[in-house]
Amino acid sequence: MMRSLQLPEQILVAFRVADLSGKRDPCPFPPRGTVTRISFLRFYRHESYVLLVTKPHGRPTMVGEGKEELAPEGMEEGAPKPPVSFMDKISTYKKMVWGTYKSKPISYWVLLLLSSGAMLVAFPASSLLSRVYYSNGGKSKWIISWVAVVGWPLTALILIPTYFFCKTSPSPLTIKLTLSYIVLGFLSAADNLMYAYAYAYLPASTASLLASSSLVFSALFGYVLVKNKINASTINAIVIITAAMAIIGLDSSSDRYGDVTDSQYIIGFVWDIMGSALHGLIFALSELVFLKLLGRRSFHVVLEQQVMVSFFAFVFTTIGMIADNAFQGMSSEARSFDGGKVSYIMVLIWGAITFQLGVLGSTAVLFLASTVLAGVLNAVRVPITSIAAVILLKDPMSGFKILSLIITFWGFTSYIYGNYSLSKDSS
Repeated sequence: MMRSLQLPEQILVAFRVADLSGKRDPCPFPPRGTVTRISFLRFYRHESYVLLVTKPHGRPTMVGEGKEELAPEGMEEGAPKPPVSFMDKISTYKKMVWGTYKSKPISYWVLLLLSSGAMLVAFPASSLLSRVYYSNGGKSKWIISWVAVVGWPLTALILIPTYFFCKTSPSPLTIKLTLSYIVLGFLSAADNLMYAYAYAYLPASTASLLASSSLVFSALFGYVLVKNKINASTINAIVIITAAMAIIGLDSSSDRYGDVTDSQYIIGFVWDIMGSALHGLIFALSELVFLKLLGRRSFHVVLEQQVMVSFFAFVFTTIGMIADNAFQGMSSEARSFDGGKVSYIMVLIWGAITFQLGVLGSTAVLFLASTVLAGVLNAVRVPITSIAAVILLKDPMSGFKILSLIITFWGFTSYIYGNYSLSKDSS
């Protein structure tokens, strides 16, 4: 029943055999460089034989599933395997999920759940609150930009305890690192101002859909600046999302508030796309800072960058607020705001809190799980924002916008699949 087959490129890792009676006995290891061949007829019938081999510097592979498949005695090489039933696939998947769950402590899954919830709730809430500000009498673009960064101390309050729990020290601030934070802070302030123009003139559902084009620019700038790989799925996602943005532009006549002029709608549309492009550039530059200046990726290092970038963005935006006399205008806006002064203050406070919670949630997801999961959650929050805006703010929802929403989700799915393929190939 058994004979030896010389496989010079393989090294035996483990070999166990179970006889028909169900007893399991370890087989003695064959000579190095050889693999004992067994009857595959019995292997398929009982699925009891496990033979794990690997190439030098490679990953373990089960014989019969890898490229060096050994055909059973009396059967032709390359003969098809017996089909696996649907229930067997379900059972295998359940075991994989349970094994993944058991591999991490409960605290890990609780934190991941809270972080994912923050992304799916806080970011859409922040977008809706920006639109509520303008629809209820707010006028200033600088105030909404300032609200997006004024909550930076919340991130600092999360950062400080990590030094004690993780037993780490703050990253040294070199001249290059400080300059990079200043540049990123300035770009972030400009990015927030562009998005403020978008939410001033566009429905929240439309602004959210257009903002999803930042994925396109992140992929392009990542390829140019960081030398990230791009595959066919990523290119497909870029084309699909670009087409979705074009559909929204063609349907501008039915996707506009009555008090917004044609020129204002065009301004909001253009600033939203430009803000997405700048957001993609910021993302690529942030990754470049990690690679060139910090040289390491950890949760507290990312929080450090977020705190510093938000701080400098807050400084630049505050300068703009002073130059525009926006602080003096806040009192007059509060008096004329629909719902009164209290409603005005609550919109600004919760806008600042939700934006920072969304940033913290996305940061935690990236380092607890992967960029793939972060991409999935970003894809999900686009329709959440659009649907919530239609229900809560009575945003117009035409057939073209629904088509654009579906196409955008398709583009996100293609990008996620491409990102997953690249991660799998690199590992």
